[in-house]
Amino acid sequence: MGRDGSEPCAPSHIPVLAAAALDWLEVKSDGVYVDCTAGLAGHSMMIASRLTTGRLIALDRDPASVEIARNRLAGFPNAVVVHGNYGELKAVLAGLGVNEVDGVLIDAGFSSMQLEDARRGFTFQQEGPLDMRLDTSSGETAEEFLARVEEGELARILKEYGDVRPARRIAAAIVRRRDYGCMESTGDLATAVCEALDFVSGQPDEIRTVFQAIRIAVNDELRWLQKGMEEAIDVLRPGGRLVAIVFHSGEDRVIKNVLRDASRPRRDLYPDGRVRSTQPPRVKVLTPKPVKPGPAEIARNPRAKSALLRAAEKLEQGGAAA
Repeated sequence: MGRDGSEPCAPSHIPVLAAAALDWLEVKSDGVYVDCTAGLAGHSMMIASRLTTGRLIALDRDPASVEIARNRLAGFPNAVVVHGNYGELKAVLAGLGVNEVDGVLIDAGFSSMQLEDARRGFTFQQEGPLDMRLDTSSGETAEEFLARVEEGELARILKEYGDVRPARRIAAAIVRRRDYGCMESTGDLATAVCEALDFVSGQPDEIRTVFQAIRIAVNDELRWLQKGMEEAIDVLRPGGRLVAIVFHSGEDRVIKNVLRDASRPRRDLYPDGRVRSTQPPRVKVLTPKPVKPGPAEIARNPRAKSALLRAAEKLEQGGAAA
């Protein structure tokens, strides 16, 4: 961002499932809301515009996104933007003196700015460093991760996080190039996939899913997503809403599992298996099936095609999840 407040590197941004997200959040003008993934502030601005005496807390792991969101939300005095990880949501809110909120939004997708900036290392379509960190101020880069990971563990990651079928073959090719000292750029990683699948004419589809899997591993995304969902449920006041938008099956499994567990009674057992106590469900799932974008939204924004939205409502103590 320029010193004059301009955003020369920020492309136009279309938030995914924006209308549906706000509908399920049921934003009240005096409520307190958290946008856990501020990104380019698309959802945040829509929430803030509906508030009068309420408050919006927007956070993001990416320092560049935080700077842009602060600039775009500067006209909303009821909004604050924080550099933080939504997996540590309770600590972030405690630092702001907030204990309970009326709504939480998690959008696990990536902004165009992140995907199209070759310096971030998320894209195989441009040559760039193997970084892939969401938080560029800390943590291990993809290059450092690939320099130490064992071949078997890498194959597991490719299969589990990217649904990569020839995972062992590709992992072996990546490790082979790494051991030759040729695993420093996005081009090196893409070349390794092509070498593993040299029988494929043209560019293998697996390049995209290999990049996805390694990005998820570098940022520990699924663990933080689970922790963020659990902490979001903790901080919601009764009647508060949790809305999550995800873009691939691994993320959706995490969301479904957290909501399923939170919507069932919890049993505390004695060592011999007898029930010590039963705790009531914590949330009611509002979307038995995920909400998907319609044809018009997909036409406007092709990246929305794989988006899935799920929502839940926090129950009163002892409430029923029927």
